[in-house]
Amino acid sequence: MVDLSTFKVMVVDDAEANVDVLVNTLGDLYDVRVAMDGTSAIEDIFQDPPDLVLLDIIMPGMNGYEVCEKLKANNLTMRIPVIFLTAMTEEKDEARGLALGAVDYITKPFSPELVKARVKNHLELKRHRDNLEELVKERTRELALTQEVTISSLSSLAETRDPETGGHILRTQRYVKLLAQKLQSHPDFRGYLDDRTIELLYISAPLHDIGKVGVPDHILLKPGRLAPEEFEIMKSHVFLGYKILKGAEAKLGNNSFMRFAKEIAFSHQEKWDGSGYPQGLKGRNIPIAGRLMAVADVYDALISKRVYKPPFPHSRAVSIMADGRGTHFDPDMIDAFLEIEGDFKKIALEYADFAEEKENLSTDE
Repeated sequence: MVDLSTFKVMVVDDAEANVDVLVNTLGDLYDVRVAMDGTSAIEDIFQDPPDLVLLDIIMPGMNGYEVCEKLKANNLTMRIPVIFLTAMTEEKDEARGLALGAVDYITKPFSPELVKARVKNHLELKRHRDNLEELVKERTRELALTQEVTISSLSSLAETRDPETGGHILRTQRYVKLLAQKLQSHPDFRGYLDDRTIELLYISAPLHDIGKVGVPDHILLKPGRLAPEEFEIMKSHVFLGYKILKGAEAKLGNNSFMRFAKEIAFSHQEKWDGSGYPQGLKGRNIPIAGRLMAVADVYDALISKRVYKPPFPHSRAVSIMADGRGTHFDPDMIDAFLEIEGDFKKIALEYADFAEEKENLSTDE
C-alpha cells in the first residue's frame, strides 16, 4: 500500500463551507493548506510548492483559470497536478480548464468520497511520474559517467605511449571549449555550436591523438625532425584513431559522443588551404570539430616542451597562429582566437607540464 501521508495538498476556494468539507475530507490523509483567493494562493504555492492543488474557478480578483495559467507558466510549479473544483458545469468550462493543463475537473456539489478518490489517484500518478523522472536522471548520470570513464581510459592509453600528452589533453580540451563558446554567436557557427555540442566536443577532444598508440616508439619519441618516410608513418595516427573510435561508436550507437571524437581524430590535421592530411580537405569542407581542434592542438604544441623543441613564448605562438590565418586555420576561428588568446594563456599556465613552460608563460607579456 502506497503511503501518501507526506504529500501536501493546497485547497483554494473562497467559500468557507467548501473549505471546511475539503479539510475534513482530506486533513487526516495529507498535509492540507488553504488559500481563500487566487493571489494568496499563488504566493503560497510559489513559496512552498504543494504536490496537488484543488482549485475553485469563480473567485474574487484572480479567478481559478488565471491561477492555473500562472502555475503552468512557471518552471517551479508547472508540473503540479491541478484539479478544478467548481459549480461551472458546462462542457466548454471543463474543456477550458483541461486545456489550461488541469488533470481533472470535479463539479459542485461534490461527493467527499469522490474528491478523496480523485486526489489519491492523481497523487499516486504523480509519485509514479516523479519516480520515473528520477530513474531517467539516474540513467543519464550513469551514461555520462560511462562516457567520462571511456574517455579517461582511452586517454590514459594514449598517455602510456606518449608521456608528454598528459597536460596536453587537459589543455586542448579546454581550448576547444573556450573557442567554441566564443564562436557560439557567430552566424556561421551558431547553428552547430549549441551547448550540448560544445559539451560533447569538450569530452571528446582528449581522444584526438588516440591513434598514436599505433605509432612505433622510434618515430613517436624521436628527438629530432622526422624523415619523410617516418612522417608518413606518423600521419597514419589519424587513420588509426578513426578506426579505433569507429569501432567504439558502432557499439555505443551512431548518436554517441564517439561521433565527435571520431570526427576530431580524423580531421584535426587538415588545413584551411587544403595542404593538410589525411584527405586534403579545404575550407569549410573540413568539419568544424576538426577546425577547432587544429587551433587548440597547434597552439599547445607551440607553447609546450617537446622532445624535438623547447617551449615557445606565448607571444611568439600567437604570432605564428596569426600568420596561419587563411592557410592553416579557419580565418574566423583565428580572429576569435586572437580576441581570447589571453584566456588560452591562462589555461596553458594552469595546466603546464614543465617548469620551463610555466616560466615562459609567466614572464612573456
